Amino acid sequence: MSIGGRAVSSESPTEKASARGKRADALRNQQALLAAAAEVFVASGVDAPIRQIAAKAGVGTGTIYRHFPTRADLVTAVYRQQIEECAQAGPKLLAGADSPFTALRQWIDLFVDFLVTKHGLADAMQSDSSGFAALHGYFLDRLLPVCARLLDAAVEAGEIRAGTQPYELMRGIGNLCIGGGDPQYDPRRLIELLLYGLRRPQSA
Repeated sequence: MSIGGRAVSSESPTEKASARGKRADALRNQQALLAAAAEVFVASGVDAPIRQIAAKAGVGTGTIYRHFPTRADLVTAVYRQQIEECAQAGPKLLAGADSPFTALRQWIDLFVDFLVTKHGLADAMQSDSSGFAALHGYFLDRLLPVCARLLDAAVEAGEIRAGTQPYELMRGIGNLCIGGGDPQYDPRRLIELLLYGLRRPQSA
């Protein structure tokens, strides 16, 4: 309906509330699907049967296909959700941690978790699907500023040396995470040594 050239909704307040509730339910269902898919992809690879993801999420396979018509759609959505969770965690950790360096360490731990998922999706990322084309740029756009903020805060607090660039830190951590299938190799131990090297010497 239009009044004075403006569109006016004919829905009642009850109908609007019901629509909002349905959208919220759909969003929760989609997030549950992405979380389940991420776990399955890490454990079984991106070619894992859709029914395995559906069982993990507690839904039917039809529900997955309604949200994500193709496997590429699902893989892309999982990757984006992992990026978003990592990006949003940075400011929260900085606000709640005992020190900026503690926040940086906690965020890097989450970043490593993300990289494990990312390497689990590596085969799909090498495909020709246009859905993956912009993901690397999105990854840098969302995570580099978060890493930079954490580094700057730790420098300002006098906890780490100045001069470390967020890209080189994230790239170094990424390189240390390669080869995670070796049971004798623990990337987190080496990352801890890397972070130790960033620390400023404490005066006696």
